[in-house]
Amino acid sequence: MNINLRQLSCLAIVFLLASCSSPEYNDLDGFMAQVRAEPRGVIAPIPIFKTYQAFRYNAASMRSPFEVPVKIREIANLSMSSDVKPNPKRTKELLETFNIEAILMVGTLERGGTVWALVDDGTGSIHQVLDGNFLGKNHGRIVDIRHDSMALIEIIANGPDSWIERPRTLKLKEDS
Repeated sequence: MNINLRQLSCLAIVFLLASCSSPEYNDLDGFMAQVRAEPRGVIAPIPIFKTYQAFRYNAASMRSPFEVPVKIREIANLSMSSDVKPNPKRTKELLETFNIEAILMVGTLERGGTVWALVDDGTGSIHQVLDGNFLGKNHGRIVDIRHDSMALIEIIANGPDSWIERPRTLKLKEDS
């Protein structure tokens, strides 16, 4: 019985293979032969690139492109007299050890009519500040706190023994 089953399956396989070799695929074989006979395509040459010319940065003495530009009319409104200078006797506050660029305003609190600003010092620590507190390395004093921003006045050197006041605004950091 087992031998008859094997012979029957072999006969079925031979029949299937014979049915696949019909002449109905002759047009496909002819098309493939025609494509192989045609000349091959030409590959375009590699493009020629211009030689690299190095850029020399000659603006080291100018304002850093990463700092917010100072608005001229805001500076004109501030006192530029020679009596502007930082108080050397004043005790430094903790937030004066951080660069102002690292400090972010992250929120506000209001208690008893007093608005506190919440600032991140750049290391992940959050601090509460009020009007009159100092932050940043340029003697930045907070002069106004709003719910979406806070205004500072920094005292920066303008030459030897010469100082000017510069306004700066820290806006509330928007979560992305």
